[in-house]
Amino acid sequence: MHSSLTLTARQARAGRPTLADAWDTAGSLVATALGLGAGIAIVDGAHASHPLAILAVALVVAVGDLVLRAPLRLFARAAGAMGALVAGLAAQVLVAWVALTHVPGIVVDSGVAVVAVLLIASLVMAVGRWLWGVNDTEYVLGDVIRRAQSRARRAGTRPDGASVVPGEPMPRGTRVEGRRPPGLLVVQLDGVAAPVLALAVEAGLAPTVARWLASGSHCLDPWWSRVPATTPASQAAILHGDSSGIPAFRWWDRDLGRLVVTNHPADAALVESTLPAEHGLLAPDGAAVSTMFSGGAATNLLVMSRSVRAPDGSRGGFGPGPAFLRFFASPFVFTRAVVRSVAEMAKELYQARRQRVRGVEPRVSRGGWFVVLRGVTNGLMRDLTTSLVAEHLVRGTPTVFVDLVDYDEIAHHAGPTRPEALRALEGLDGVLHVIEQVLPVAARDYQVVVLSDHGQSLGATFEQVEGRSLLEVVRSLMADPDVDGVQAVAGEEWGPLNSLLTSASLSSRPRGTVMLGPDAPSRGVRAGRPERVGLPDVVVTGSGNLGLVWFPSAPARLVLEDLQERWPGLVAGLAGRPGIGAVVVDTASRGLVAVGARGLALLELDVAPEGEDPLAGWGSQARADLARAGRLEHTGDLLVISAITPGGHVHAFEGQVGSHGGLGGDQNRALLLHPSGLVVDADLLGDVDGSAMLVGAEQVHIQLLRWSAALGLRA
Repeated sequence: MHSSLTLTARQARAGRPTLADAWDTAGSLVATALGLGAGIAIVDGAHASHPLAILAVALVVAVGDLVLRAPLRLFARAAGAMGALVAGLAAQVLVAWVALTHVPGIVVDSGVAVVAVLLIASLVMAVGRWLWGVNDTEYVLGDVIRRAQSRARRAGTRPDGASVVPGEPMPRGTRVEGRRPPGLLVVQLDGVAAPVLALAVEAGLAPTVARWLASGSHCLDPWWSRVPATTPASQAAILHGDSSGIPAFRWWDRDLGRLVVTNHPADAALVESTLPAEHGLLAPDGAAVSTMFSGGAATNLLVMSRSVRAPDGSRGGFGPGPAFLRFFASPFVFTRAVVRSVAEMAKELYQARRQRVRGVEPRVSRGGWFVVLRGVTNGLMRDLTTSLVAEHLVRGTPTVFVDLVDYDEIAHHAGPTRPEALRALEGLDGVLHVIEQVLPVAARDYQVVVLSDHGQSLGATFEQVEGRSLLEVVRSLMADPDVDGVQAVAGEEWGPLNSLLTSASLSSRPRGTVMLGPDAPSRGVRAGRPERVGLPDVVVTGSGNLGLVWFPSAPARLVLEDLQERWPGLVAGLAGRPGIGAVVVDTASRGLVAVGARGLALLELDVAPEGEDPLAGWGSQARADLARAGRLEHTGDLLVISAITPGGHVHAFEGQVGSHGGLGGDQNRALLLHPSGLVVDADLLGDVDGSAMLVGAEQVHIQLLRWSAALGLRA
């Protein structure tokens, strides 16, 4: 039947609206009318004399959106992303104002009432979809999916590329092999350990992943995230194939004479300038969305390293303006995202109080700015990034990489397996479900790979165990409690917001960046004699339960013999603290050693430990990980790994009850969820405690490159 339809007939019908198009339009119109009706009924300054007047307002809003699309798109190309944001919001308010003030039977008293109606309509529509059992994020992509389906119907093809009879319903998810070019979508679930995802599947909190696994379409494999198990190190390796210049989340650079913090847009750009661009996973024509580094992508959207003006003078920022227009200009989408952000803040306040009331231990403070940051990342940023990914899938970008940080942010403050963290993971599974709805209407036959950059481990902080910070312990062991010191152990959660604000303000601040949070230069923690200027005597940073210590006045890294001469009790004193498991330091004659409370292990010589092995119980990969970490460029004079409890709990050197960066617990067991047809190559596997898995993010990079080549996306 399909083959009897001639190409001429299909072309004759192309562009003609179908019955399905009309049904989609009617459904959208009714939903908008219901939301607007609720807003008009609730807001004191708005009144409607008849239900048909509300339907007419919804119709005007829909027509206004359609009419303004073309001029807004042209404006966004010229004005960039910030122009798209401003123009899109202005268009929403303008269309609503025209509809509410000019449709007969509707009366509004002020512009404030117009905005209030918009906000309430967005809230009602979101709640209605939740009560109806529809994934909340689907609303963001409803228009994207409808447009792609309509385009496919009018072109006479199914979303999968097969021919159809115009007006015939399209089977959802139907796929015909070979009809569309292949594509690769990589979704990073930041901070999710493989065992935690397996737990969520068993608990019914990840039904999309569970369905993929049960159907056999995907396989779940763990991979080993080496020390430092942090986002910048893992993502640099996954996207660029090299993490050797990244010893932690933040570090002291002796050449620059300052701290480098990877969630500072300018520092992220500095780090990427040292990474090999020719091996970028997303080169030459891929898209990076909400990542720390670009991976050589042609299109960079909310990419930390690209949110500032590049050294060659090229413009960074959000990315191409039209990419954001659909999100900011579509009626109710942005306002709904704002409402969701506020709801997320209220949820955080409730969940934090519940932990305190129930006496949950271990726990950390969850007040202050974190409440706002959670709202931004789990509300606005989630909807925005999902929308951007969907647009690129529909457009047919060959390779797309997106980083979703929702779970990682909450798990740091609540704990990796606490109810609120698992609920955040449930939300990310919902994002995968939404993306799944886009795949049948995408321009390519996308293979979806889901991975994480590391896991997280639970545990009381080092300061809770020790009663003082790592900097205070170091200063006391140097026999000078007032020594001038710098401590940088917080601020990871500020990265997405700083990147967003820097990108948005690039046109007005072309040479600078927006820096908020404890890592901001004006708010760094410097302790010691106030009259001291210049280089500090000691610098301490924390990346989870990995602590690094530098002595900046020394021109090069100090070895154990130097340290014992200057501060005889420092290394042994640190290793003997109850919250510390081992101290890694270089020596003049025996290479790197790991010093424990009652023994030491030579990391680069094949000899037995002296005394008790400080690495006993840390697993087969600990020795190799610490030997590598101890030789990374810019690494500390001392590397400190916290103690590990028999239950696998670690002690972060920053205020996090869920942490990553060092060794212990699930933080090193990242996940790789891949299509069954894309097999992990045996020659890339290593042995970790008797299990074969990819060891190191560099190996993950190689595997992704091989899959990309097998799909014909690169040479």
